Amino acid sequence: MDYEKSPYYDLVKKHNLNITFRKFIKIEGLTGQEFRRYKINIPDHSAIIFTCKNAVDHFFRLCGEMRLRVADTTKYFCVSESTAYYLQKYVQFRKRKIFHGNENPAELLTLIKKHATEKFLLPCTEDHKHEIINLLEANKINYKKAIIYKTLPSDLADIKIEDYQMLVFFSPFGINSLYTNFPKFEQNGVLIAAFGPTTAKAIKDAGLKLTIGAPSEIAPSMIMAIDQYLEKNNKKR
Repeated sequence: MDYEKSPYYDLVKKHNLNITFRKFIKIEGLTGQEFRRYKINIPDHSAIIFTCKNAVDHFFRLCGEMRLRVADTTKYFCVSESTAYYLQKYVQFRKRKIFHGNENPAELLTLIKKHATEKFLLPCTEDHKHEIINLLEANKINYKKAIIYKTLPSDLADIKIEDYQMLVFFSPFGINSLYTNFPKFEQNGVLIAAFGPTTAKAIKDAGLKLTIGAPSEIAPSMIMAIDQYLEKNNKKR
């Protein structure tokens, strides 16, 4: 890979790293015919909750395929600022209609509760594990899940997982893929990094040790979290 075109370029130079970029999961969108089996009428909902960019892409793809028009009055609630700004691909960005948290599900729920009279739709994947679902249920928010895509393990047969000193995950589904591809995987000192609380929980639930977590107050990005960890530990050597 051309590191110079990656946001990790400075990290590679600073710490003399060798990074392999490989997706552990692949996304397959449902067709309009498959989605209709769930008998969900998207226009019935006045607010949409997005927990990731994949959900944004497949929601609007599906609406286009089914020739559904999303009302201009629809409100959007996004788990992060980056997801909120990503919506500009599909809708005119208006602060009065688009609300976002800071990768904190509890913060997003606070925003949702201020608009509790809305009828919410949560576009998601099968076996969706985002913490926001538990919060919506506990607070009796009027919402419905809409499965619009599938998250599947990628084929990683060409990778020698034992050659890597650090694994970085951005989704809990990545942990499922790890053990699907490498059922005998043992951590044995391998450093594991996670972005987001649900990913961190999946790592711990799998009996693995989490070494680096993001976002945090001092490291809002994974790049910053890895950089801070390496700086701290290199000084100890």
